[in-house]
Amino acid sequence: MTIVFATNNPNKIKEVQAQIPDRIKLISLEEIGCLVDIPETQDTIEGNAIQKATYIKDHFGLDCFADDTGLEVHALDGAPGVFSARYAGPQRNADDNMNLLISKLASKDNREAQFKTVIAMYYNKQLITFEGICKGEITKSKRGFDGFGYDPIFQPENYETTFAELSMADKNRIGHRGKAVAKLVTYLNTH
Repeated sequence: MTIVFATNNPNKIKEVQAQIPDRIKLISLEEIGCLVDIPETQDTIEGNAIQKATYIKDHFGLDCFADDTGLEVHALDGAPGVFSARYAGPQRNADDNMNLLISKLASKDNREAQFKTVIAMYYNKQLITFEGICKGEITKSKRGFDGFGYDPIFQPENYETTFAELSMADKNRIGHRGKAVAKLVTYLNTH
Protein backbone atom coordinates (compact mmCIF):
# COMPACT_ATOMS: atom_id res chain seq x y z
CA MET A 1 0.00 0.00 0.00
CA THR A 2 1.20 3.49 -0.86
CA ILE A 3 -0.12 6.63 0.75
CA VAL A 4 0.91 10.27 0.45
CA PHE A 5 1.99 12.00 3.65
CA ALA A 6 1.27 15.65 2.86
CA THR A 7 4.55 17.07 4.13
CA ASN A 8 8.06 17.77 2.96
CA ASN A 9 9.37 17.87 6.54
CA PRO A 10 11.96 15.05 6.61
CA ASN A 11 11.80 14.90 10.42
CA LYS A 12 8.07 14.20 10.35
CA ILE A 13 8.41 11.62 7.58
CA LYS A 14 11.17 9.80 9.49
CA GLU A 15 9.20 9.89 12.74
CA VAL A 16 5.99 8.59 11.17
CA GLN A 17 7.64 5.99 8.91
CA ALA A 18 9.21 4.45 12.03
CA GLN A 19 5.67 3.65 13.24
CA ILE A 20 4.12 2.53 9.97
CA PRO A 21 4.25 -1.17 9.04
CA ASP A 22 6.65 -2.04 6.21
CA ARG A 23 3.74 -2.90 3.93
CA ILE A 24 2.70 0.80 3.93
CA LYS A 25 5.02 3.09 1.97
CA LEU A 26 4.87 6.80 2.66
CA ILE A 27 5.34 9.18 -0.25
CA SER A 28 6.21 12.84 0.35
CA LEU A 29 4.75 15.83 -1.45
CA GLU A 30 7.97 16.24 -3.40
CA GLU A 31 7.70 12.65 -4.66
CA ILE A 32 4.27 13.35 -6.20
CA GLY A 33 5.47 16.64 -7.70
CA CYS A 34 3.65 18.91 -5.26
CA LEU A 35 6.11 21.74 -4.75
CA VAL A 36 3.68 24.40 -3.50
CA ASP A 37 3.41 25.44 0.12
CA ILE A 38 -0.08 24.09 0.86
CA PRO A 39 -2.15 26.77 2.61
CA GLU A 40 -2.87 26.46 6.33
CA THR A 41 -5.44 29.21 6.83
CA GLN A 42 -7.87 27.55 9.23
CA ASP A 43 -8.28 28.66 12.82
CA THR A 44 -8.03 25.15 14.28
CA ILE A 45 -5.45 22.39 14.19
CA GLU A 46 -8.05 19.98 12.81
CA GLY A 47 -9.07 22.52 10.15
CA ASN A 48 -5.50 22.88 8.91
CA ALA A 49 -5.00 19.11 8.71
CA ILE A 50 -8.23 18.71 6.73
CA GLN A 51 -7.31 21.64 4.46
CA LYS A 52 -3.94 20.08 3.56
CA ALA A 53 -5.37 16.59 2.96
CA THR A 54 -8.21 18.02 0.87
CA TYR A 55 -5.71 19.93 -1.27
CA ILE A 56 -3.89 16.70 -2.15
CA LYS A 57 -7.14 14.80 -2.80
CA ASP A 58 -8.49 17.60 -5.03
CA HIS A 59 -5.27 18.24 -6.98
CA PHE A 60 -3.74 14.76 -7.20
CA GLY A 61 -6.62 12.34 -6.51
CA LEU A 62 -4.47 10.14 -4.26
CA ASP A 63 -5.05 8.48 -0.91
CA CYS A 64 -3.29 10.78 1.53
CA PHE A 65 -3.04 12.08 5.04
CA ALA A 66 -1.90 15.36 6.51
CA ASP A 67 -1.22 16.37 10.06
CA ASP A 68 -1.16 19.57 11.95
CA THR A 69 0.27 19.97 15.40
CA GLY A 70 0.06 22.73 17.93
CA LEU A 71 1.56 23.38 21.32
CA GLU A 72 -1.12 24.64 23.68
CA VAL A 73 0.11 26.40 26.83
CA HIS A 74 -2.40 26.76 29.65
CA ALA A 75 -1.06 30.06 31.07
CA LEU A 76 -1.20 31.61 27.58
CA ASP A 77 -4.84 30.64 26.94
CA GLY A 78 -3.83 27.87 24.54
CA ALA A 79 -1.23 29.85 22.59
CA PRO A 80 0.70 29.35 20.42
CA GLY A 81 -1.77 26.66 19.28
CA VAL A 82 -2.52 26.81 15.58
CA PHE A 83 0.28 29.39 15.19
CA SER A 84 2.98 27.16 16.75
CA ALA A 85 5.21 26.94 13.67
CA ARG A 86 5.19 30.71 13.09
CA TYR A 87 4.81 31.90 16.69
CA ALA A 88 7.80 34.25 16.50
CA GLY A 89 7.18 35.23 12.88
CA PRO A 90 6.86 33.98 9.31
CA GLN A 91 10.46 32.71 9.25
CA ARG A 92 9.23 29.61 11.19
CA ASN A 93 12.44 29.39 13.23
CA ALA A 94 12.27 26.85 16.07
CA ASP A 95 14.83 28.67 18.25
CA ASP A 96 13.00 31.98 17.86
CA ASN A 97 9.70 30.27 18.74
CA MET A 98 11.16 28.59 21.84
CA ASN A 99 12.88 31.77 23.01
CA LEU A 100 9.65 33.77 22.67
CA LEU A 101 7.65 31.13 24.55
CA ILE A 102 10.21 30.92 27.38
CA SER A 103 10.19 34.72 27.71
CA LYS A 104 6.36 34.87 27.80
CA LEU A 105 6.33 32.29 30.60
CA ALA A 106 9.15 33.92 32.62
CA SER A 107 6.77 35.38 35.21
CA LYS A 108 4.28 32.48 35.18
CA ASP A 109 4.15 29.70 37.76
CA ASN A 110 1.85 27.48 35.73
CA ARG A 111 3.90 25.93 32.91
CA GLU A 112 1.35 23.22 31.95
CA ALA A 113 1.13 22.54 28.24
CA GLN A 114 0.04 19.92 25.78
CA PHE A 115 0.95 18.98 22.27
CA LYS A 116 -2.02 18.16 20.06
CA THR A 117 -1.80 16.47 16.68
CA VAL A 118 -4.69 15.89 14.32
CA ILE A 119 -4.26 13.67 11.28
CA ALA A 120 -6.80 14.02 8.47
CA MET A 121 -6.80 11.15 5.99
CA TYR A 122 -8.61 10.58 2.72
CA TYR A 123 -8.75 6.85 2.16
CA ASN A 124 -11.05 5.29 -0.42
CA LYS A 125 -12.59 8.74 -0.88
CA GLN A 126 -13.61 8.94 2.78
CA LEU A 127 -12.33 11.56 5.25
CA ILE A 128 -11.27 10.25 8.67
CA THR A 129 -9.51 12.17 11.46
CA PHE A 130 -7.33 10.92 14.32
CA GLU A 131 -6.18 12.91 17.34
CA GLY A 132 -3.25 12.50 19.70
CA ILE A 133 -2.51 14.55 22.83
CA CYS A 134 0.55 14.54 25.07
CA LYS A 135 0.38 16.53 28.30
CA GLY A 136 3.42 18.01 30.00
CA GLU A 137 5.06 21.28 30.85
CA ILE A 138 7.39 23.89 29.39
CA THR A 139 10.89 23.85 30.85
CA LYS A 140 12.75 27.05 31.75
CA SER A 141 15.60 26.28 29.35
CA LYS A 142 16.35 24.11 26.32
CA ARG A 143 17.58 20.58 26.95
CA GLY A 144 18.53 17.89 24.45
CA PHE A 145 19.48 17.74 20.80
CA ASP A 146 17.10 15.25 19.18
CA GLY A 147 13.67 15.95 17.81
CA PHE A 148 12.55 19.25 16.31
CA GLY A 149 10.30 22.23 16.92
CA TYR A 150 9.56 22.76 20.62
CA ASP A 151 10.99 19.36 21.67
CA PRO A 152 13.91 20.85 23.70
CA ILE A 153 11.51 22.75 26.02
CA PHE A 154 8.63 20.26 26.34
CA GLN A 155 8.82 17.80 29.23
CA PRO A 156 6.06 15.17 29.04
CA GLU A 157 4.13 14.14 32.16
CA ASN A 158 5.88 11.55 34.34
CA TYR A 159 9.26 12.17 32.67
CA GLU A 160 12.32 14.07 33.84
CA THR A 161 13.51 14.59 30.26
CA THR A 162 12.36 16.73 27.37
CA PHE A 163 11.22 15.29 24.06
CA ALA A 164 14.64 16.28 22.67
CA GLU A 165 16.30 14.00 25.24
CA LEU A 166 14.12 10.96 24.48
CA SER A 167 14.82 8.31 21.85
CA MET A 168 12.58 8.42 18.78
CA ALA A 169 11.00 5.12 19.88
CA ASP A 170 10.08 6.55 23.30
CA LYS A 171 8.80 9.80 21.80
CA ASN A 172 6.67 7.89 19.29
CA ARG A 173 5.26 5.70 22.08
CA ILE A 174 4.15 8.55 24.36
CA GLY A 175 3.97 11.56 22.05
CA HIS A 176 1.04 13.30 20.42
CA ARG A 177 1.96 12.44 16.84
CA GLY A 178 2.76 8.87 17.83
CA LYS A 179 -0.66 8.45 19.41
CA ALA A 180 -2.43 9.86 16.35
CA VAL A 181 -0.32 7.70 13.99
CA ALA A 182 -1.10 4.59 16.07
CA LYS A 183 -4.82 5.27 15.53
CA LEU A 184 -4.20 5.76 11.79
CA VAL A 185 -2.27 2.46 11.58
CA THR A 186 -5.02 0.61 13.45
CA TYR A 187 -7.56 2.01 11.00
CA LEU A 188 -5.49 0.99 7.95
CA ASN A 189 -4.93 -2.50 9.36
CA THR A 190 -8.67 -3.03 9.79
CA HIS A 191 -9.99 -1.52 6.54
